[in-house]
Amino acid sequence: VIGVVIGKTDVRSFPDRKNIGTERYTFSFTIRDSPTYFINVQSWGREEYIRSLSESFRVGDCVTIENPLIQSKEAEREEKFNPVTPSGYKLLLSENHSVVKTSSCYETDTRLLSLLHLPVKDPQDYYSLGDIVANGQSLHGRVLNVLAAVMAVSN
Repeated sequence: VIGVVIGKTDVRSFPDRKNIGTERYTFSFTIRDSPTYFINVQSWGREEYIRSLSESFRVGDCVTIENPLIQSKEAEREEKFNPVTPSGYKLLLSENHSVVKTSSCYETDTRLLSLLHLPVKDPQDYYSLGDIVANGQSLHGRVLNVLAAVMAVSN
């Protein structure tokens, strides 16, 4: 699978239920290979493997994923922490079987770069900040998708 990384989480650790007293590490990222299709990728493993893999690429890089495990996603649980994707599946990376290679999008496919700036939501499925201000009372208690842009960041 070849795609551009459009999102990425930080590395997290959890107590390992199988080996009491040890930790398992994980992080996720989302890749996109067309305007319509993108998929979440999750990796679990030893701290050294997960940290090294996470540090090997960033949002905007093109990646080639070899030998991922394809799993059905548990939509309700997984989409709390990852973007909602159009696929019923996710990719799972294994330290022993999967390989992630990074390259410049210019080297791979310049069309992938344009995918970085496309929203992952249907353009009809969001509210602007102006809509929320104008209709705040009628939207109270609803979960909304918001489309906004950061104009400045300062201290």
